[in-house]
Amino acid sequence: MTNILNNIDINKLPSPCYLIDERMLTKNLETLKSVQDRTGCHILLALKGFSMHSVFPLIGQYLKGVTSSSLFEARLGYEKMGKEVHTYSPAYVESDFDELLKYTDHIVFNSFDQWNKYKDKVKNVTSKKIECGIRINPEYSEIDTPLYDPCFTHSRLGVTLSNFRPDELEGIDGLHFHSMCEQNSDTLERTLKVVEEKFGEYIKRMKWLNLGGGHHITRKDYDIEKLVQSIFYLKDKYDVDIYLEPGEAIALNTGYLVATVLDIVQNGMNIAILDTSATCHMPDVLEMPYRPEIMDAGQPNELPYTYRLGGLTCLAGDVVGDYSFKEPLKPGDKLIFCDMAHYTMVKNHMFNGVNLPSIVTYHDDEGIKVIRQFGFEDYSGRLS
Repeated sequence: MTNILNNIDINKLPSPCYLIDERMLTKNLETLKSVQDRTGCHILLALKGFSMHSVFPLIGQYLKGVTSSSLFEARLGYEKMGKEVHTYSPAYVESDFDELLKYTDHIVFNSFDQWNKYKDKVKNVTSKKIECGIRINPEYSEIDTPLYDPCFTHSRLGVTLSNFRPDELEGIDGLHFHSMCEQNSDTLERTLKVVEEKFGEYIKRMKWLNLGGGHHITRKDYDIEKLVQSIFYLKDKYDVDIYLEPGEAIALNTGYLVATVLDIVQNGMNIAILDTSATCHMPDVLEMPYRPEIMDAGQPNELPYTYRLGGLTCLAGDVVGDYSFKEPLKPGDKLIFCDMAHYTMVKNHMFNGVNLPSIVTYHDDEGIKVIRQFGFEDYSGRLS
């Protein structure tokens, strides 16, 4: 197991913990920067997917900035990275808006009514030029899970062509769409055909086009050449700057969740209870749902010993899934869940008073570094 983790000694890690391998993070960032350098596009970290600000100095060496969906995300990006801050929200909270303008450089509105409500406030900012955009909904996507599909029927996200108001575009600098999730560049290519067909005449009037997130650029089978071609095509045809806002692609395969077996119980099969929780620490396992990979584990009955892995909350469905192992599990054994950097720390919670995993990094020069550990004050502090 330590060999797979490139000589990181898991016995020195707190359990449970999120472990971020900065070597893998740097590799992803180099890939993303190569796309920027080749095309002149702007790639932003989507904070909704990965907001571990202790590594923002590293990310800021490669990417142009961050994109946020709330006042707190915008402030985090502004204070912790200090580069471009872009903001989009389905609707802005009026009491937050003035402060939000202090942090953001680009602001995208979800409707023309929101644009008309706030445009004077944006124009009255004299300390900087805040660029404004409208999010469009091309009503096309290739996503199978409605929970993650911004273009599903009756979606609240973005303006459809039938609701688009060309006569209210004065002051709008760009258009934004987001219709992808963990997808390759061939999906983007097909999506762009629909976007052009519906909104091409308006793109010609813009300074920039934001292609949103969901681009799995750092995945092994991702077709980077097709992405590069699409970016050049848009820049050449419409003379616009291009923005991309991946979240998952930055942190893809850079992190692990280290957990420990607490007990083994029997109820028609072997059940291992862990010191982690699907519902608290990796909620997408239940929401999507999906089955995370575990190092040195197989499918049920693939290896000699099969176990159901359960969390330590009292939620009956707090179950990660069924896995098989070469040797019987016993209390104290460590399990390593793979690809646990994105959509974990940003979504976890303390249901049942279950503590959050520690946050740890590994770097060749510094070795293992515990960034943050949590305690009772974190739990009680958010309650009344």
